[in-house]
Amino acid sequence: MNFIEELRWRGMLNDFTPGVEEFFATQKIRAYIGFDPTAPSLTIGNLVQIMILSILQKHGHTPIVLMGGATGRIGDPSGKDAERQLKTYEELDHNLAFQTLQMKKFLNFEDGDNKAILVNNLDFYKDMNVLDFLRDVGKNITINYMLSKDSVKNRLETGMSYTEFSYQILQAYDFLHLFRNFDCKVQLGGSDQWGNITAGTEFIRRNVPGAQAFAATTPLLTKSDGKKFGKSEAGNIWMDPEMTSPYQFYQFWINSDDADVPKFIKFFSLKSLDEIQSIHDQYAEDMQTYKRILAEEMTIRVHSRADFESVLKVSEILFNKNATAEQLNLLSLSELNTIAQEIPAFKVEIDSLNGGLNILDFLSEKTSIVQSKSDARRALNGNAISLNKIKCTDAQTEINMGMLLKSRFIMVENGKKNKYLVEFV
Repeated sequence: MNFIEELRWRGMLNDFTPGVEEFFATQKIRAYIGFDPTAPSLTIGNLVQIMILSILQKHGHTPIVLMGGATGRIGDPSGKDAERQLKTYEELDHNLAFQTLQMKKFLNFEDGDNKAILVNNLDFYKDMNVLDFLRDVGKNITINYMLSKDSVKNRLETGMSYTEFSYQILQAYDFLHLFRNFDCKVQLGGSDQWGNITAGTEFIRRNVPGAQAFAATTPLLTKSDGKKFGKSEAGNIWMDPEMTSPYQFYQFWINSDDADVPKFIKFFSLKSLDEIQSIHDQYAEDMQTYKRILAEEMTIRVHSRADFESVLKVSEILFNKNATAEQLNLLSLSELNTIAQEIPAFKVEIDSLNGGLNILDFLSEKTSIVQSKSDARRALNGNAISLNKIKCTDAQTEINMGMLLKSRFIMVENGKKNKYLVEFV
């Protein structure tokens, strides 16, 4: 099975120019995908294209990652119904540097005949003045051709700046530059990029007589509810643990709709095709296990095995009714902070412990876990209250420093389902 055949098996092949299948089947090639650094981190929406490059490299071809240091300064109008807000150069440079580090986690840039190549398209343009651009680049593509692209046609009524209108010229020139200087014959991308990508193949045809350049795109990945993949109700799922915690990342996959999981594992798993098919055959009727297999692989790949193991510890505390005080005490400060993001949390002045803090005051006044001291007393008498997984029934209990997890937290449970984390600051 070659590269194109694997994309087709995975459901990751949408449009392609004539001859691309034969081209991939007969030689080792270089192909690129562009990434504009308009966000502070890559998101799981970027994973689709990263996977394409991973599969490309697996088949012995050379992936080129083109970071849009220049195109990010312009803003891609594809799929947008309004003008983008331009980012500052400083912000774009910071984003590009961080995303470059993230990319190095997923592709082999270090060794081998087909090690990945990283290019910044700002290097193509930073020494080119506007007259050179208009003569050498703009002269070779017509307004009529540019107007025929959906990314332009869809904005004619609402309006589009010349800046965004020119984006497809830059992307076309990117392809020509990579064709000439890196022997890159194929551009890959999402189906929303088809117009920009084919502008590149046309640009090469006009500038290099007899040249062959090809394009292929993946379908836009949508969820079963029709919404774009890559977001939760809370917003983007980032690949930076400071923006989306590994626990939240793991839960995204666990909470996926059952109908999406077979598609997701084909799009994102690096397991062999036989393994993917075997998992589907074995767990199609056991979706929780199916999801856990996918969530484990993705969390380890995007974050680390240590992060995955940490996620399991947090999940045990949050969801296993038989979790013990010992398990809770073994959690790291980072893991406790993760729990604080997932359940109701309170902050209490640590100085309130100096003279002793009675549990009735703690539950009702310092935290509002219960509404009143009478409610607190009833909960204690009813054996409903646990402190750090240890039952508490004594209304005379004093909260003290020795109870704090990592000198900072106390977990309170009121009944079987109500968990709270109290942070002393």
